[in-house]
Amino acid sequence: MTTTYLARPIAPTALKQLRDTDDAGRPCTAYADSEGGAPLRCCLRLSAAGERIALVSYAPLRRWAAEHWAKPGAYDEQGPVFIHAEECEGPEGGDGYPFARSGALRTVRRYSADGHITGGRLLEIPEDATAGFDAAFAEAFADPEVALVHVRAVEYGCFHFEVRRP
Repeated sequence: MTTTYLARPIAPTALKQLRDTDDAGRPCTAYADSEGGAPLRCCLRLSAAGERIALVSYAPLRRWAAEHWAKPGAYDEQGPVFIHAEECEGPEGGDGYPFARSGALRTVRRYSADGHITGGRLLEIPEDATAGFDAAFAEAFADPEVALVHVRAVEYGCFHFEVRRP
């Protein structure tokens, strides 16, 4: 099935900054992933055992707001994300959405052009993950006030990826 919306990874310019100092002002500390399976937000795939990765604090709405002159105020937040410790090739492309394990719970959080939360919904990823995400994004973007959507894991609140208005 073809994906209707584009899951956006962390932008290369932001990744370069995060690999130096994260959005909480801490230096990036790389390590070898002994087990693999960490959700990498730079290339939107799971890490492999032995890859050098880092866990950094990332503020996705803050960075989007700076590009769009938005003022998210209290809605600005930062949280942990995994990235490759060194520059990578980015996503390989292809169909589907990243980290879409059937049965996993995700929040689909909607933001206005001002960077304010305009709503959201809980999504239990169905067997047909692409159709499930496509329906959630179509519902979100049916509201003309929605400028972008963040997908987050329910368990840890981690940012997974962003989708912007098509």
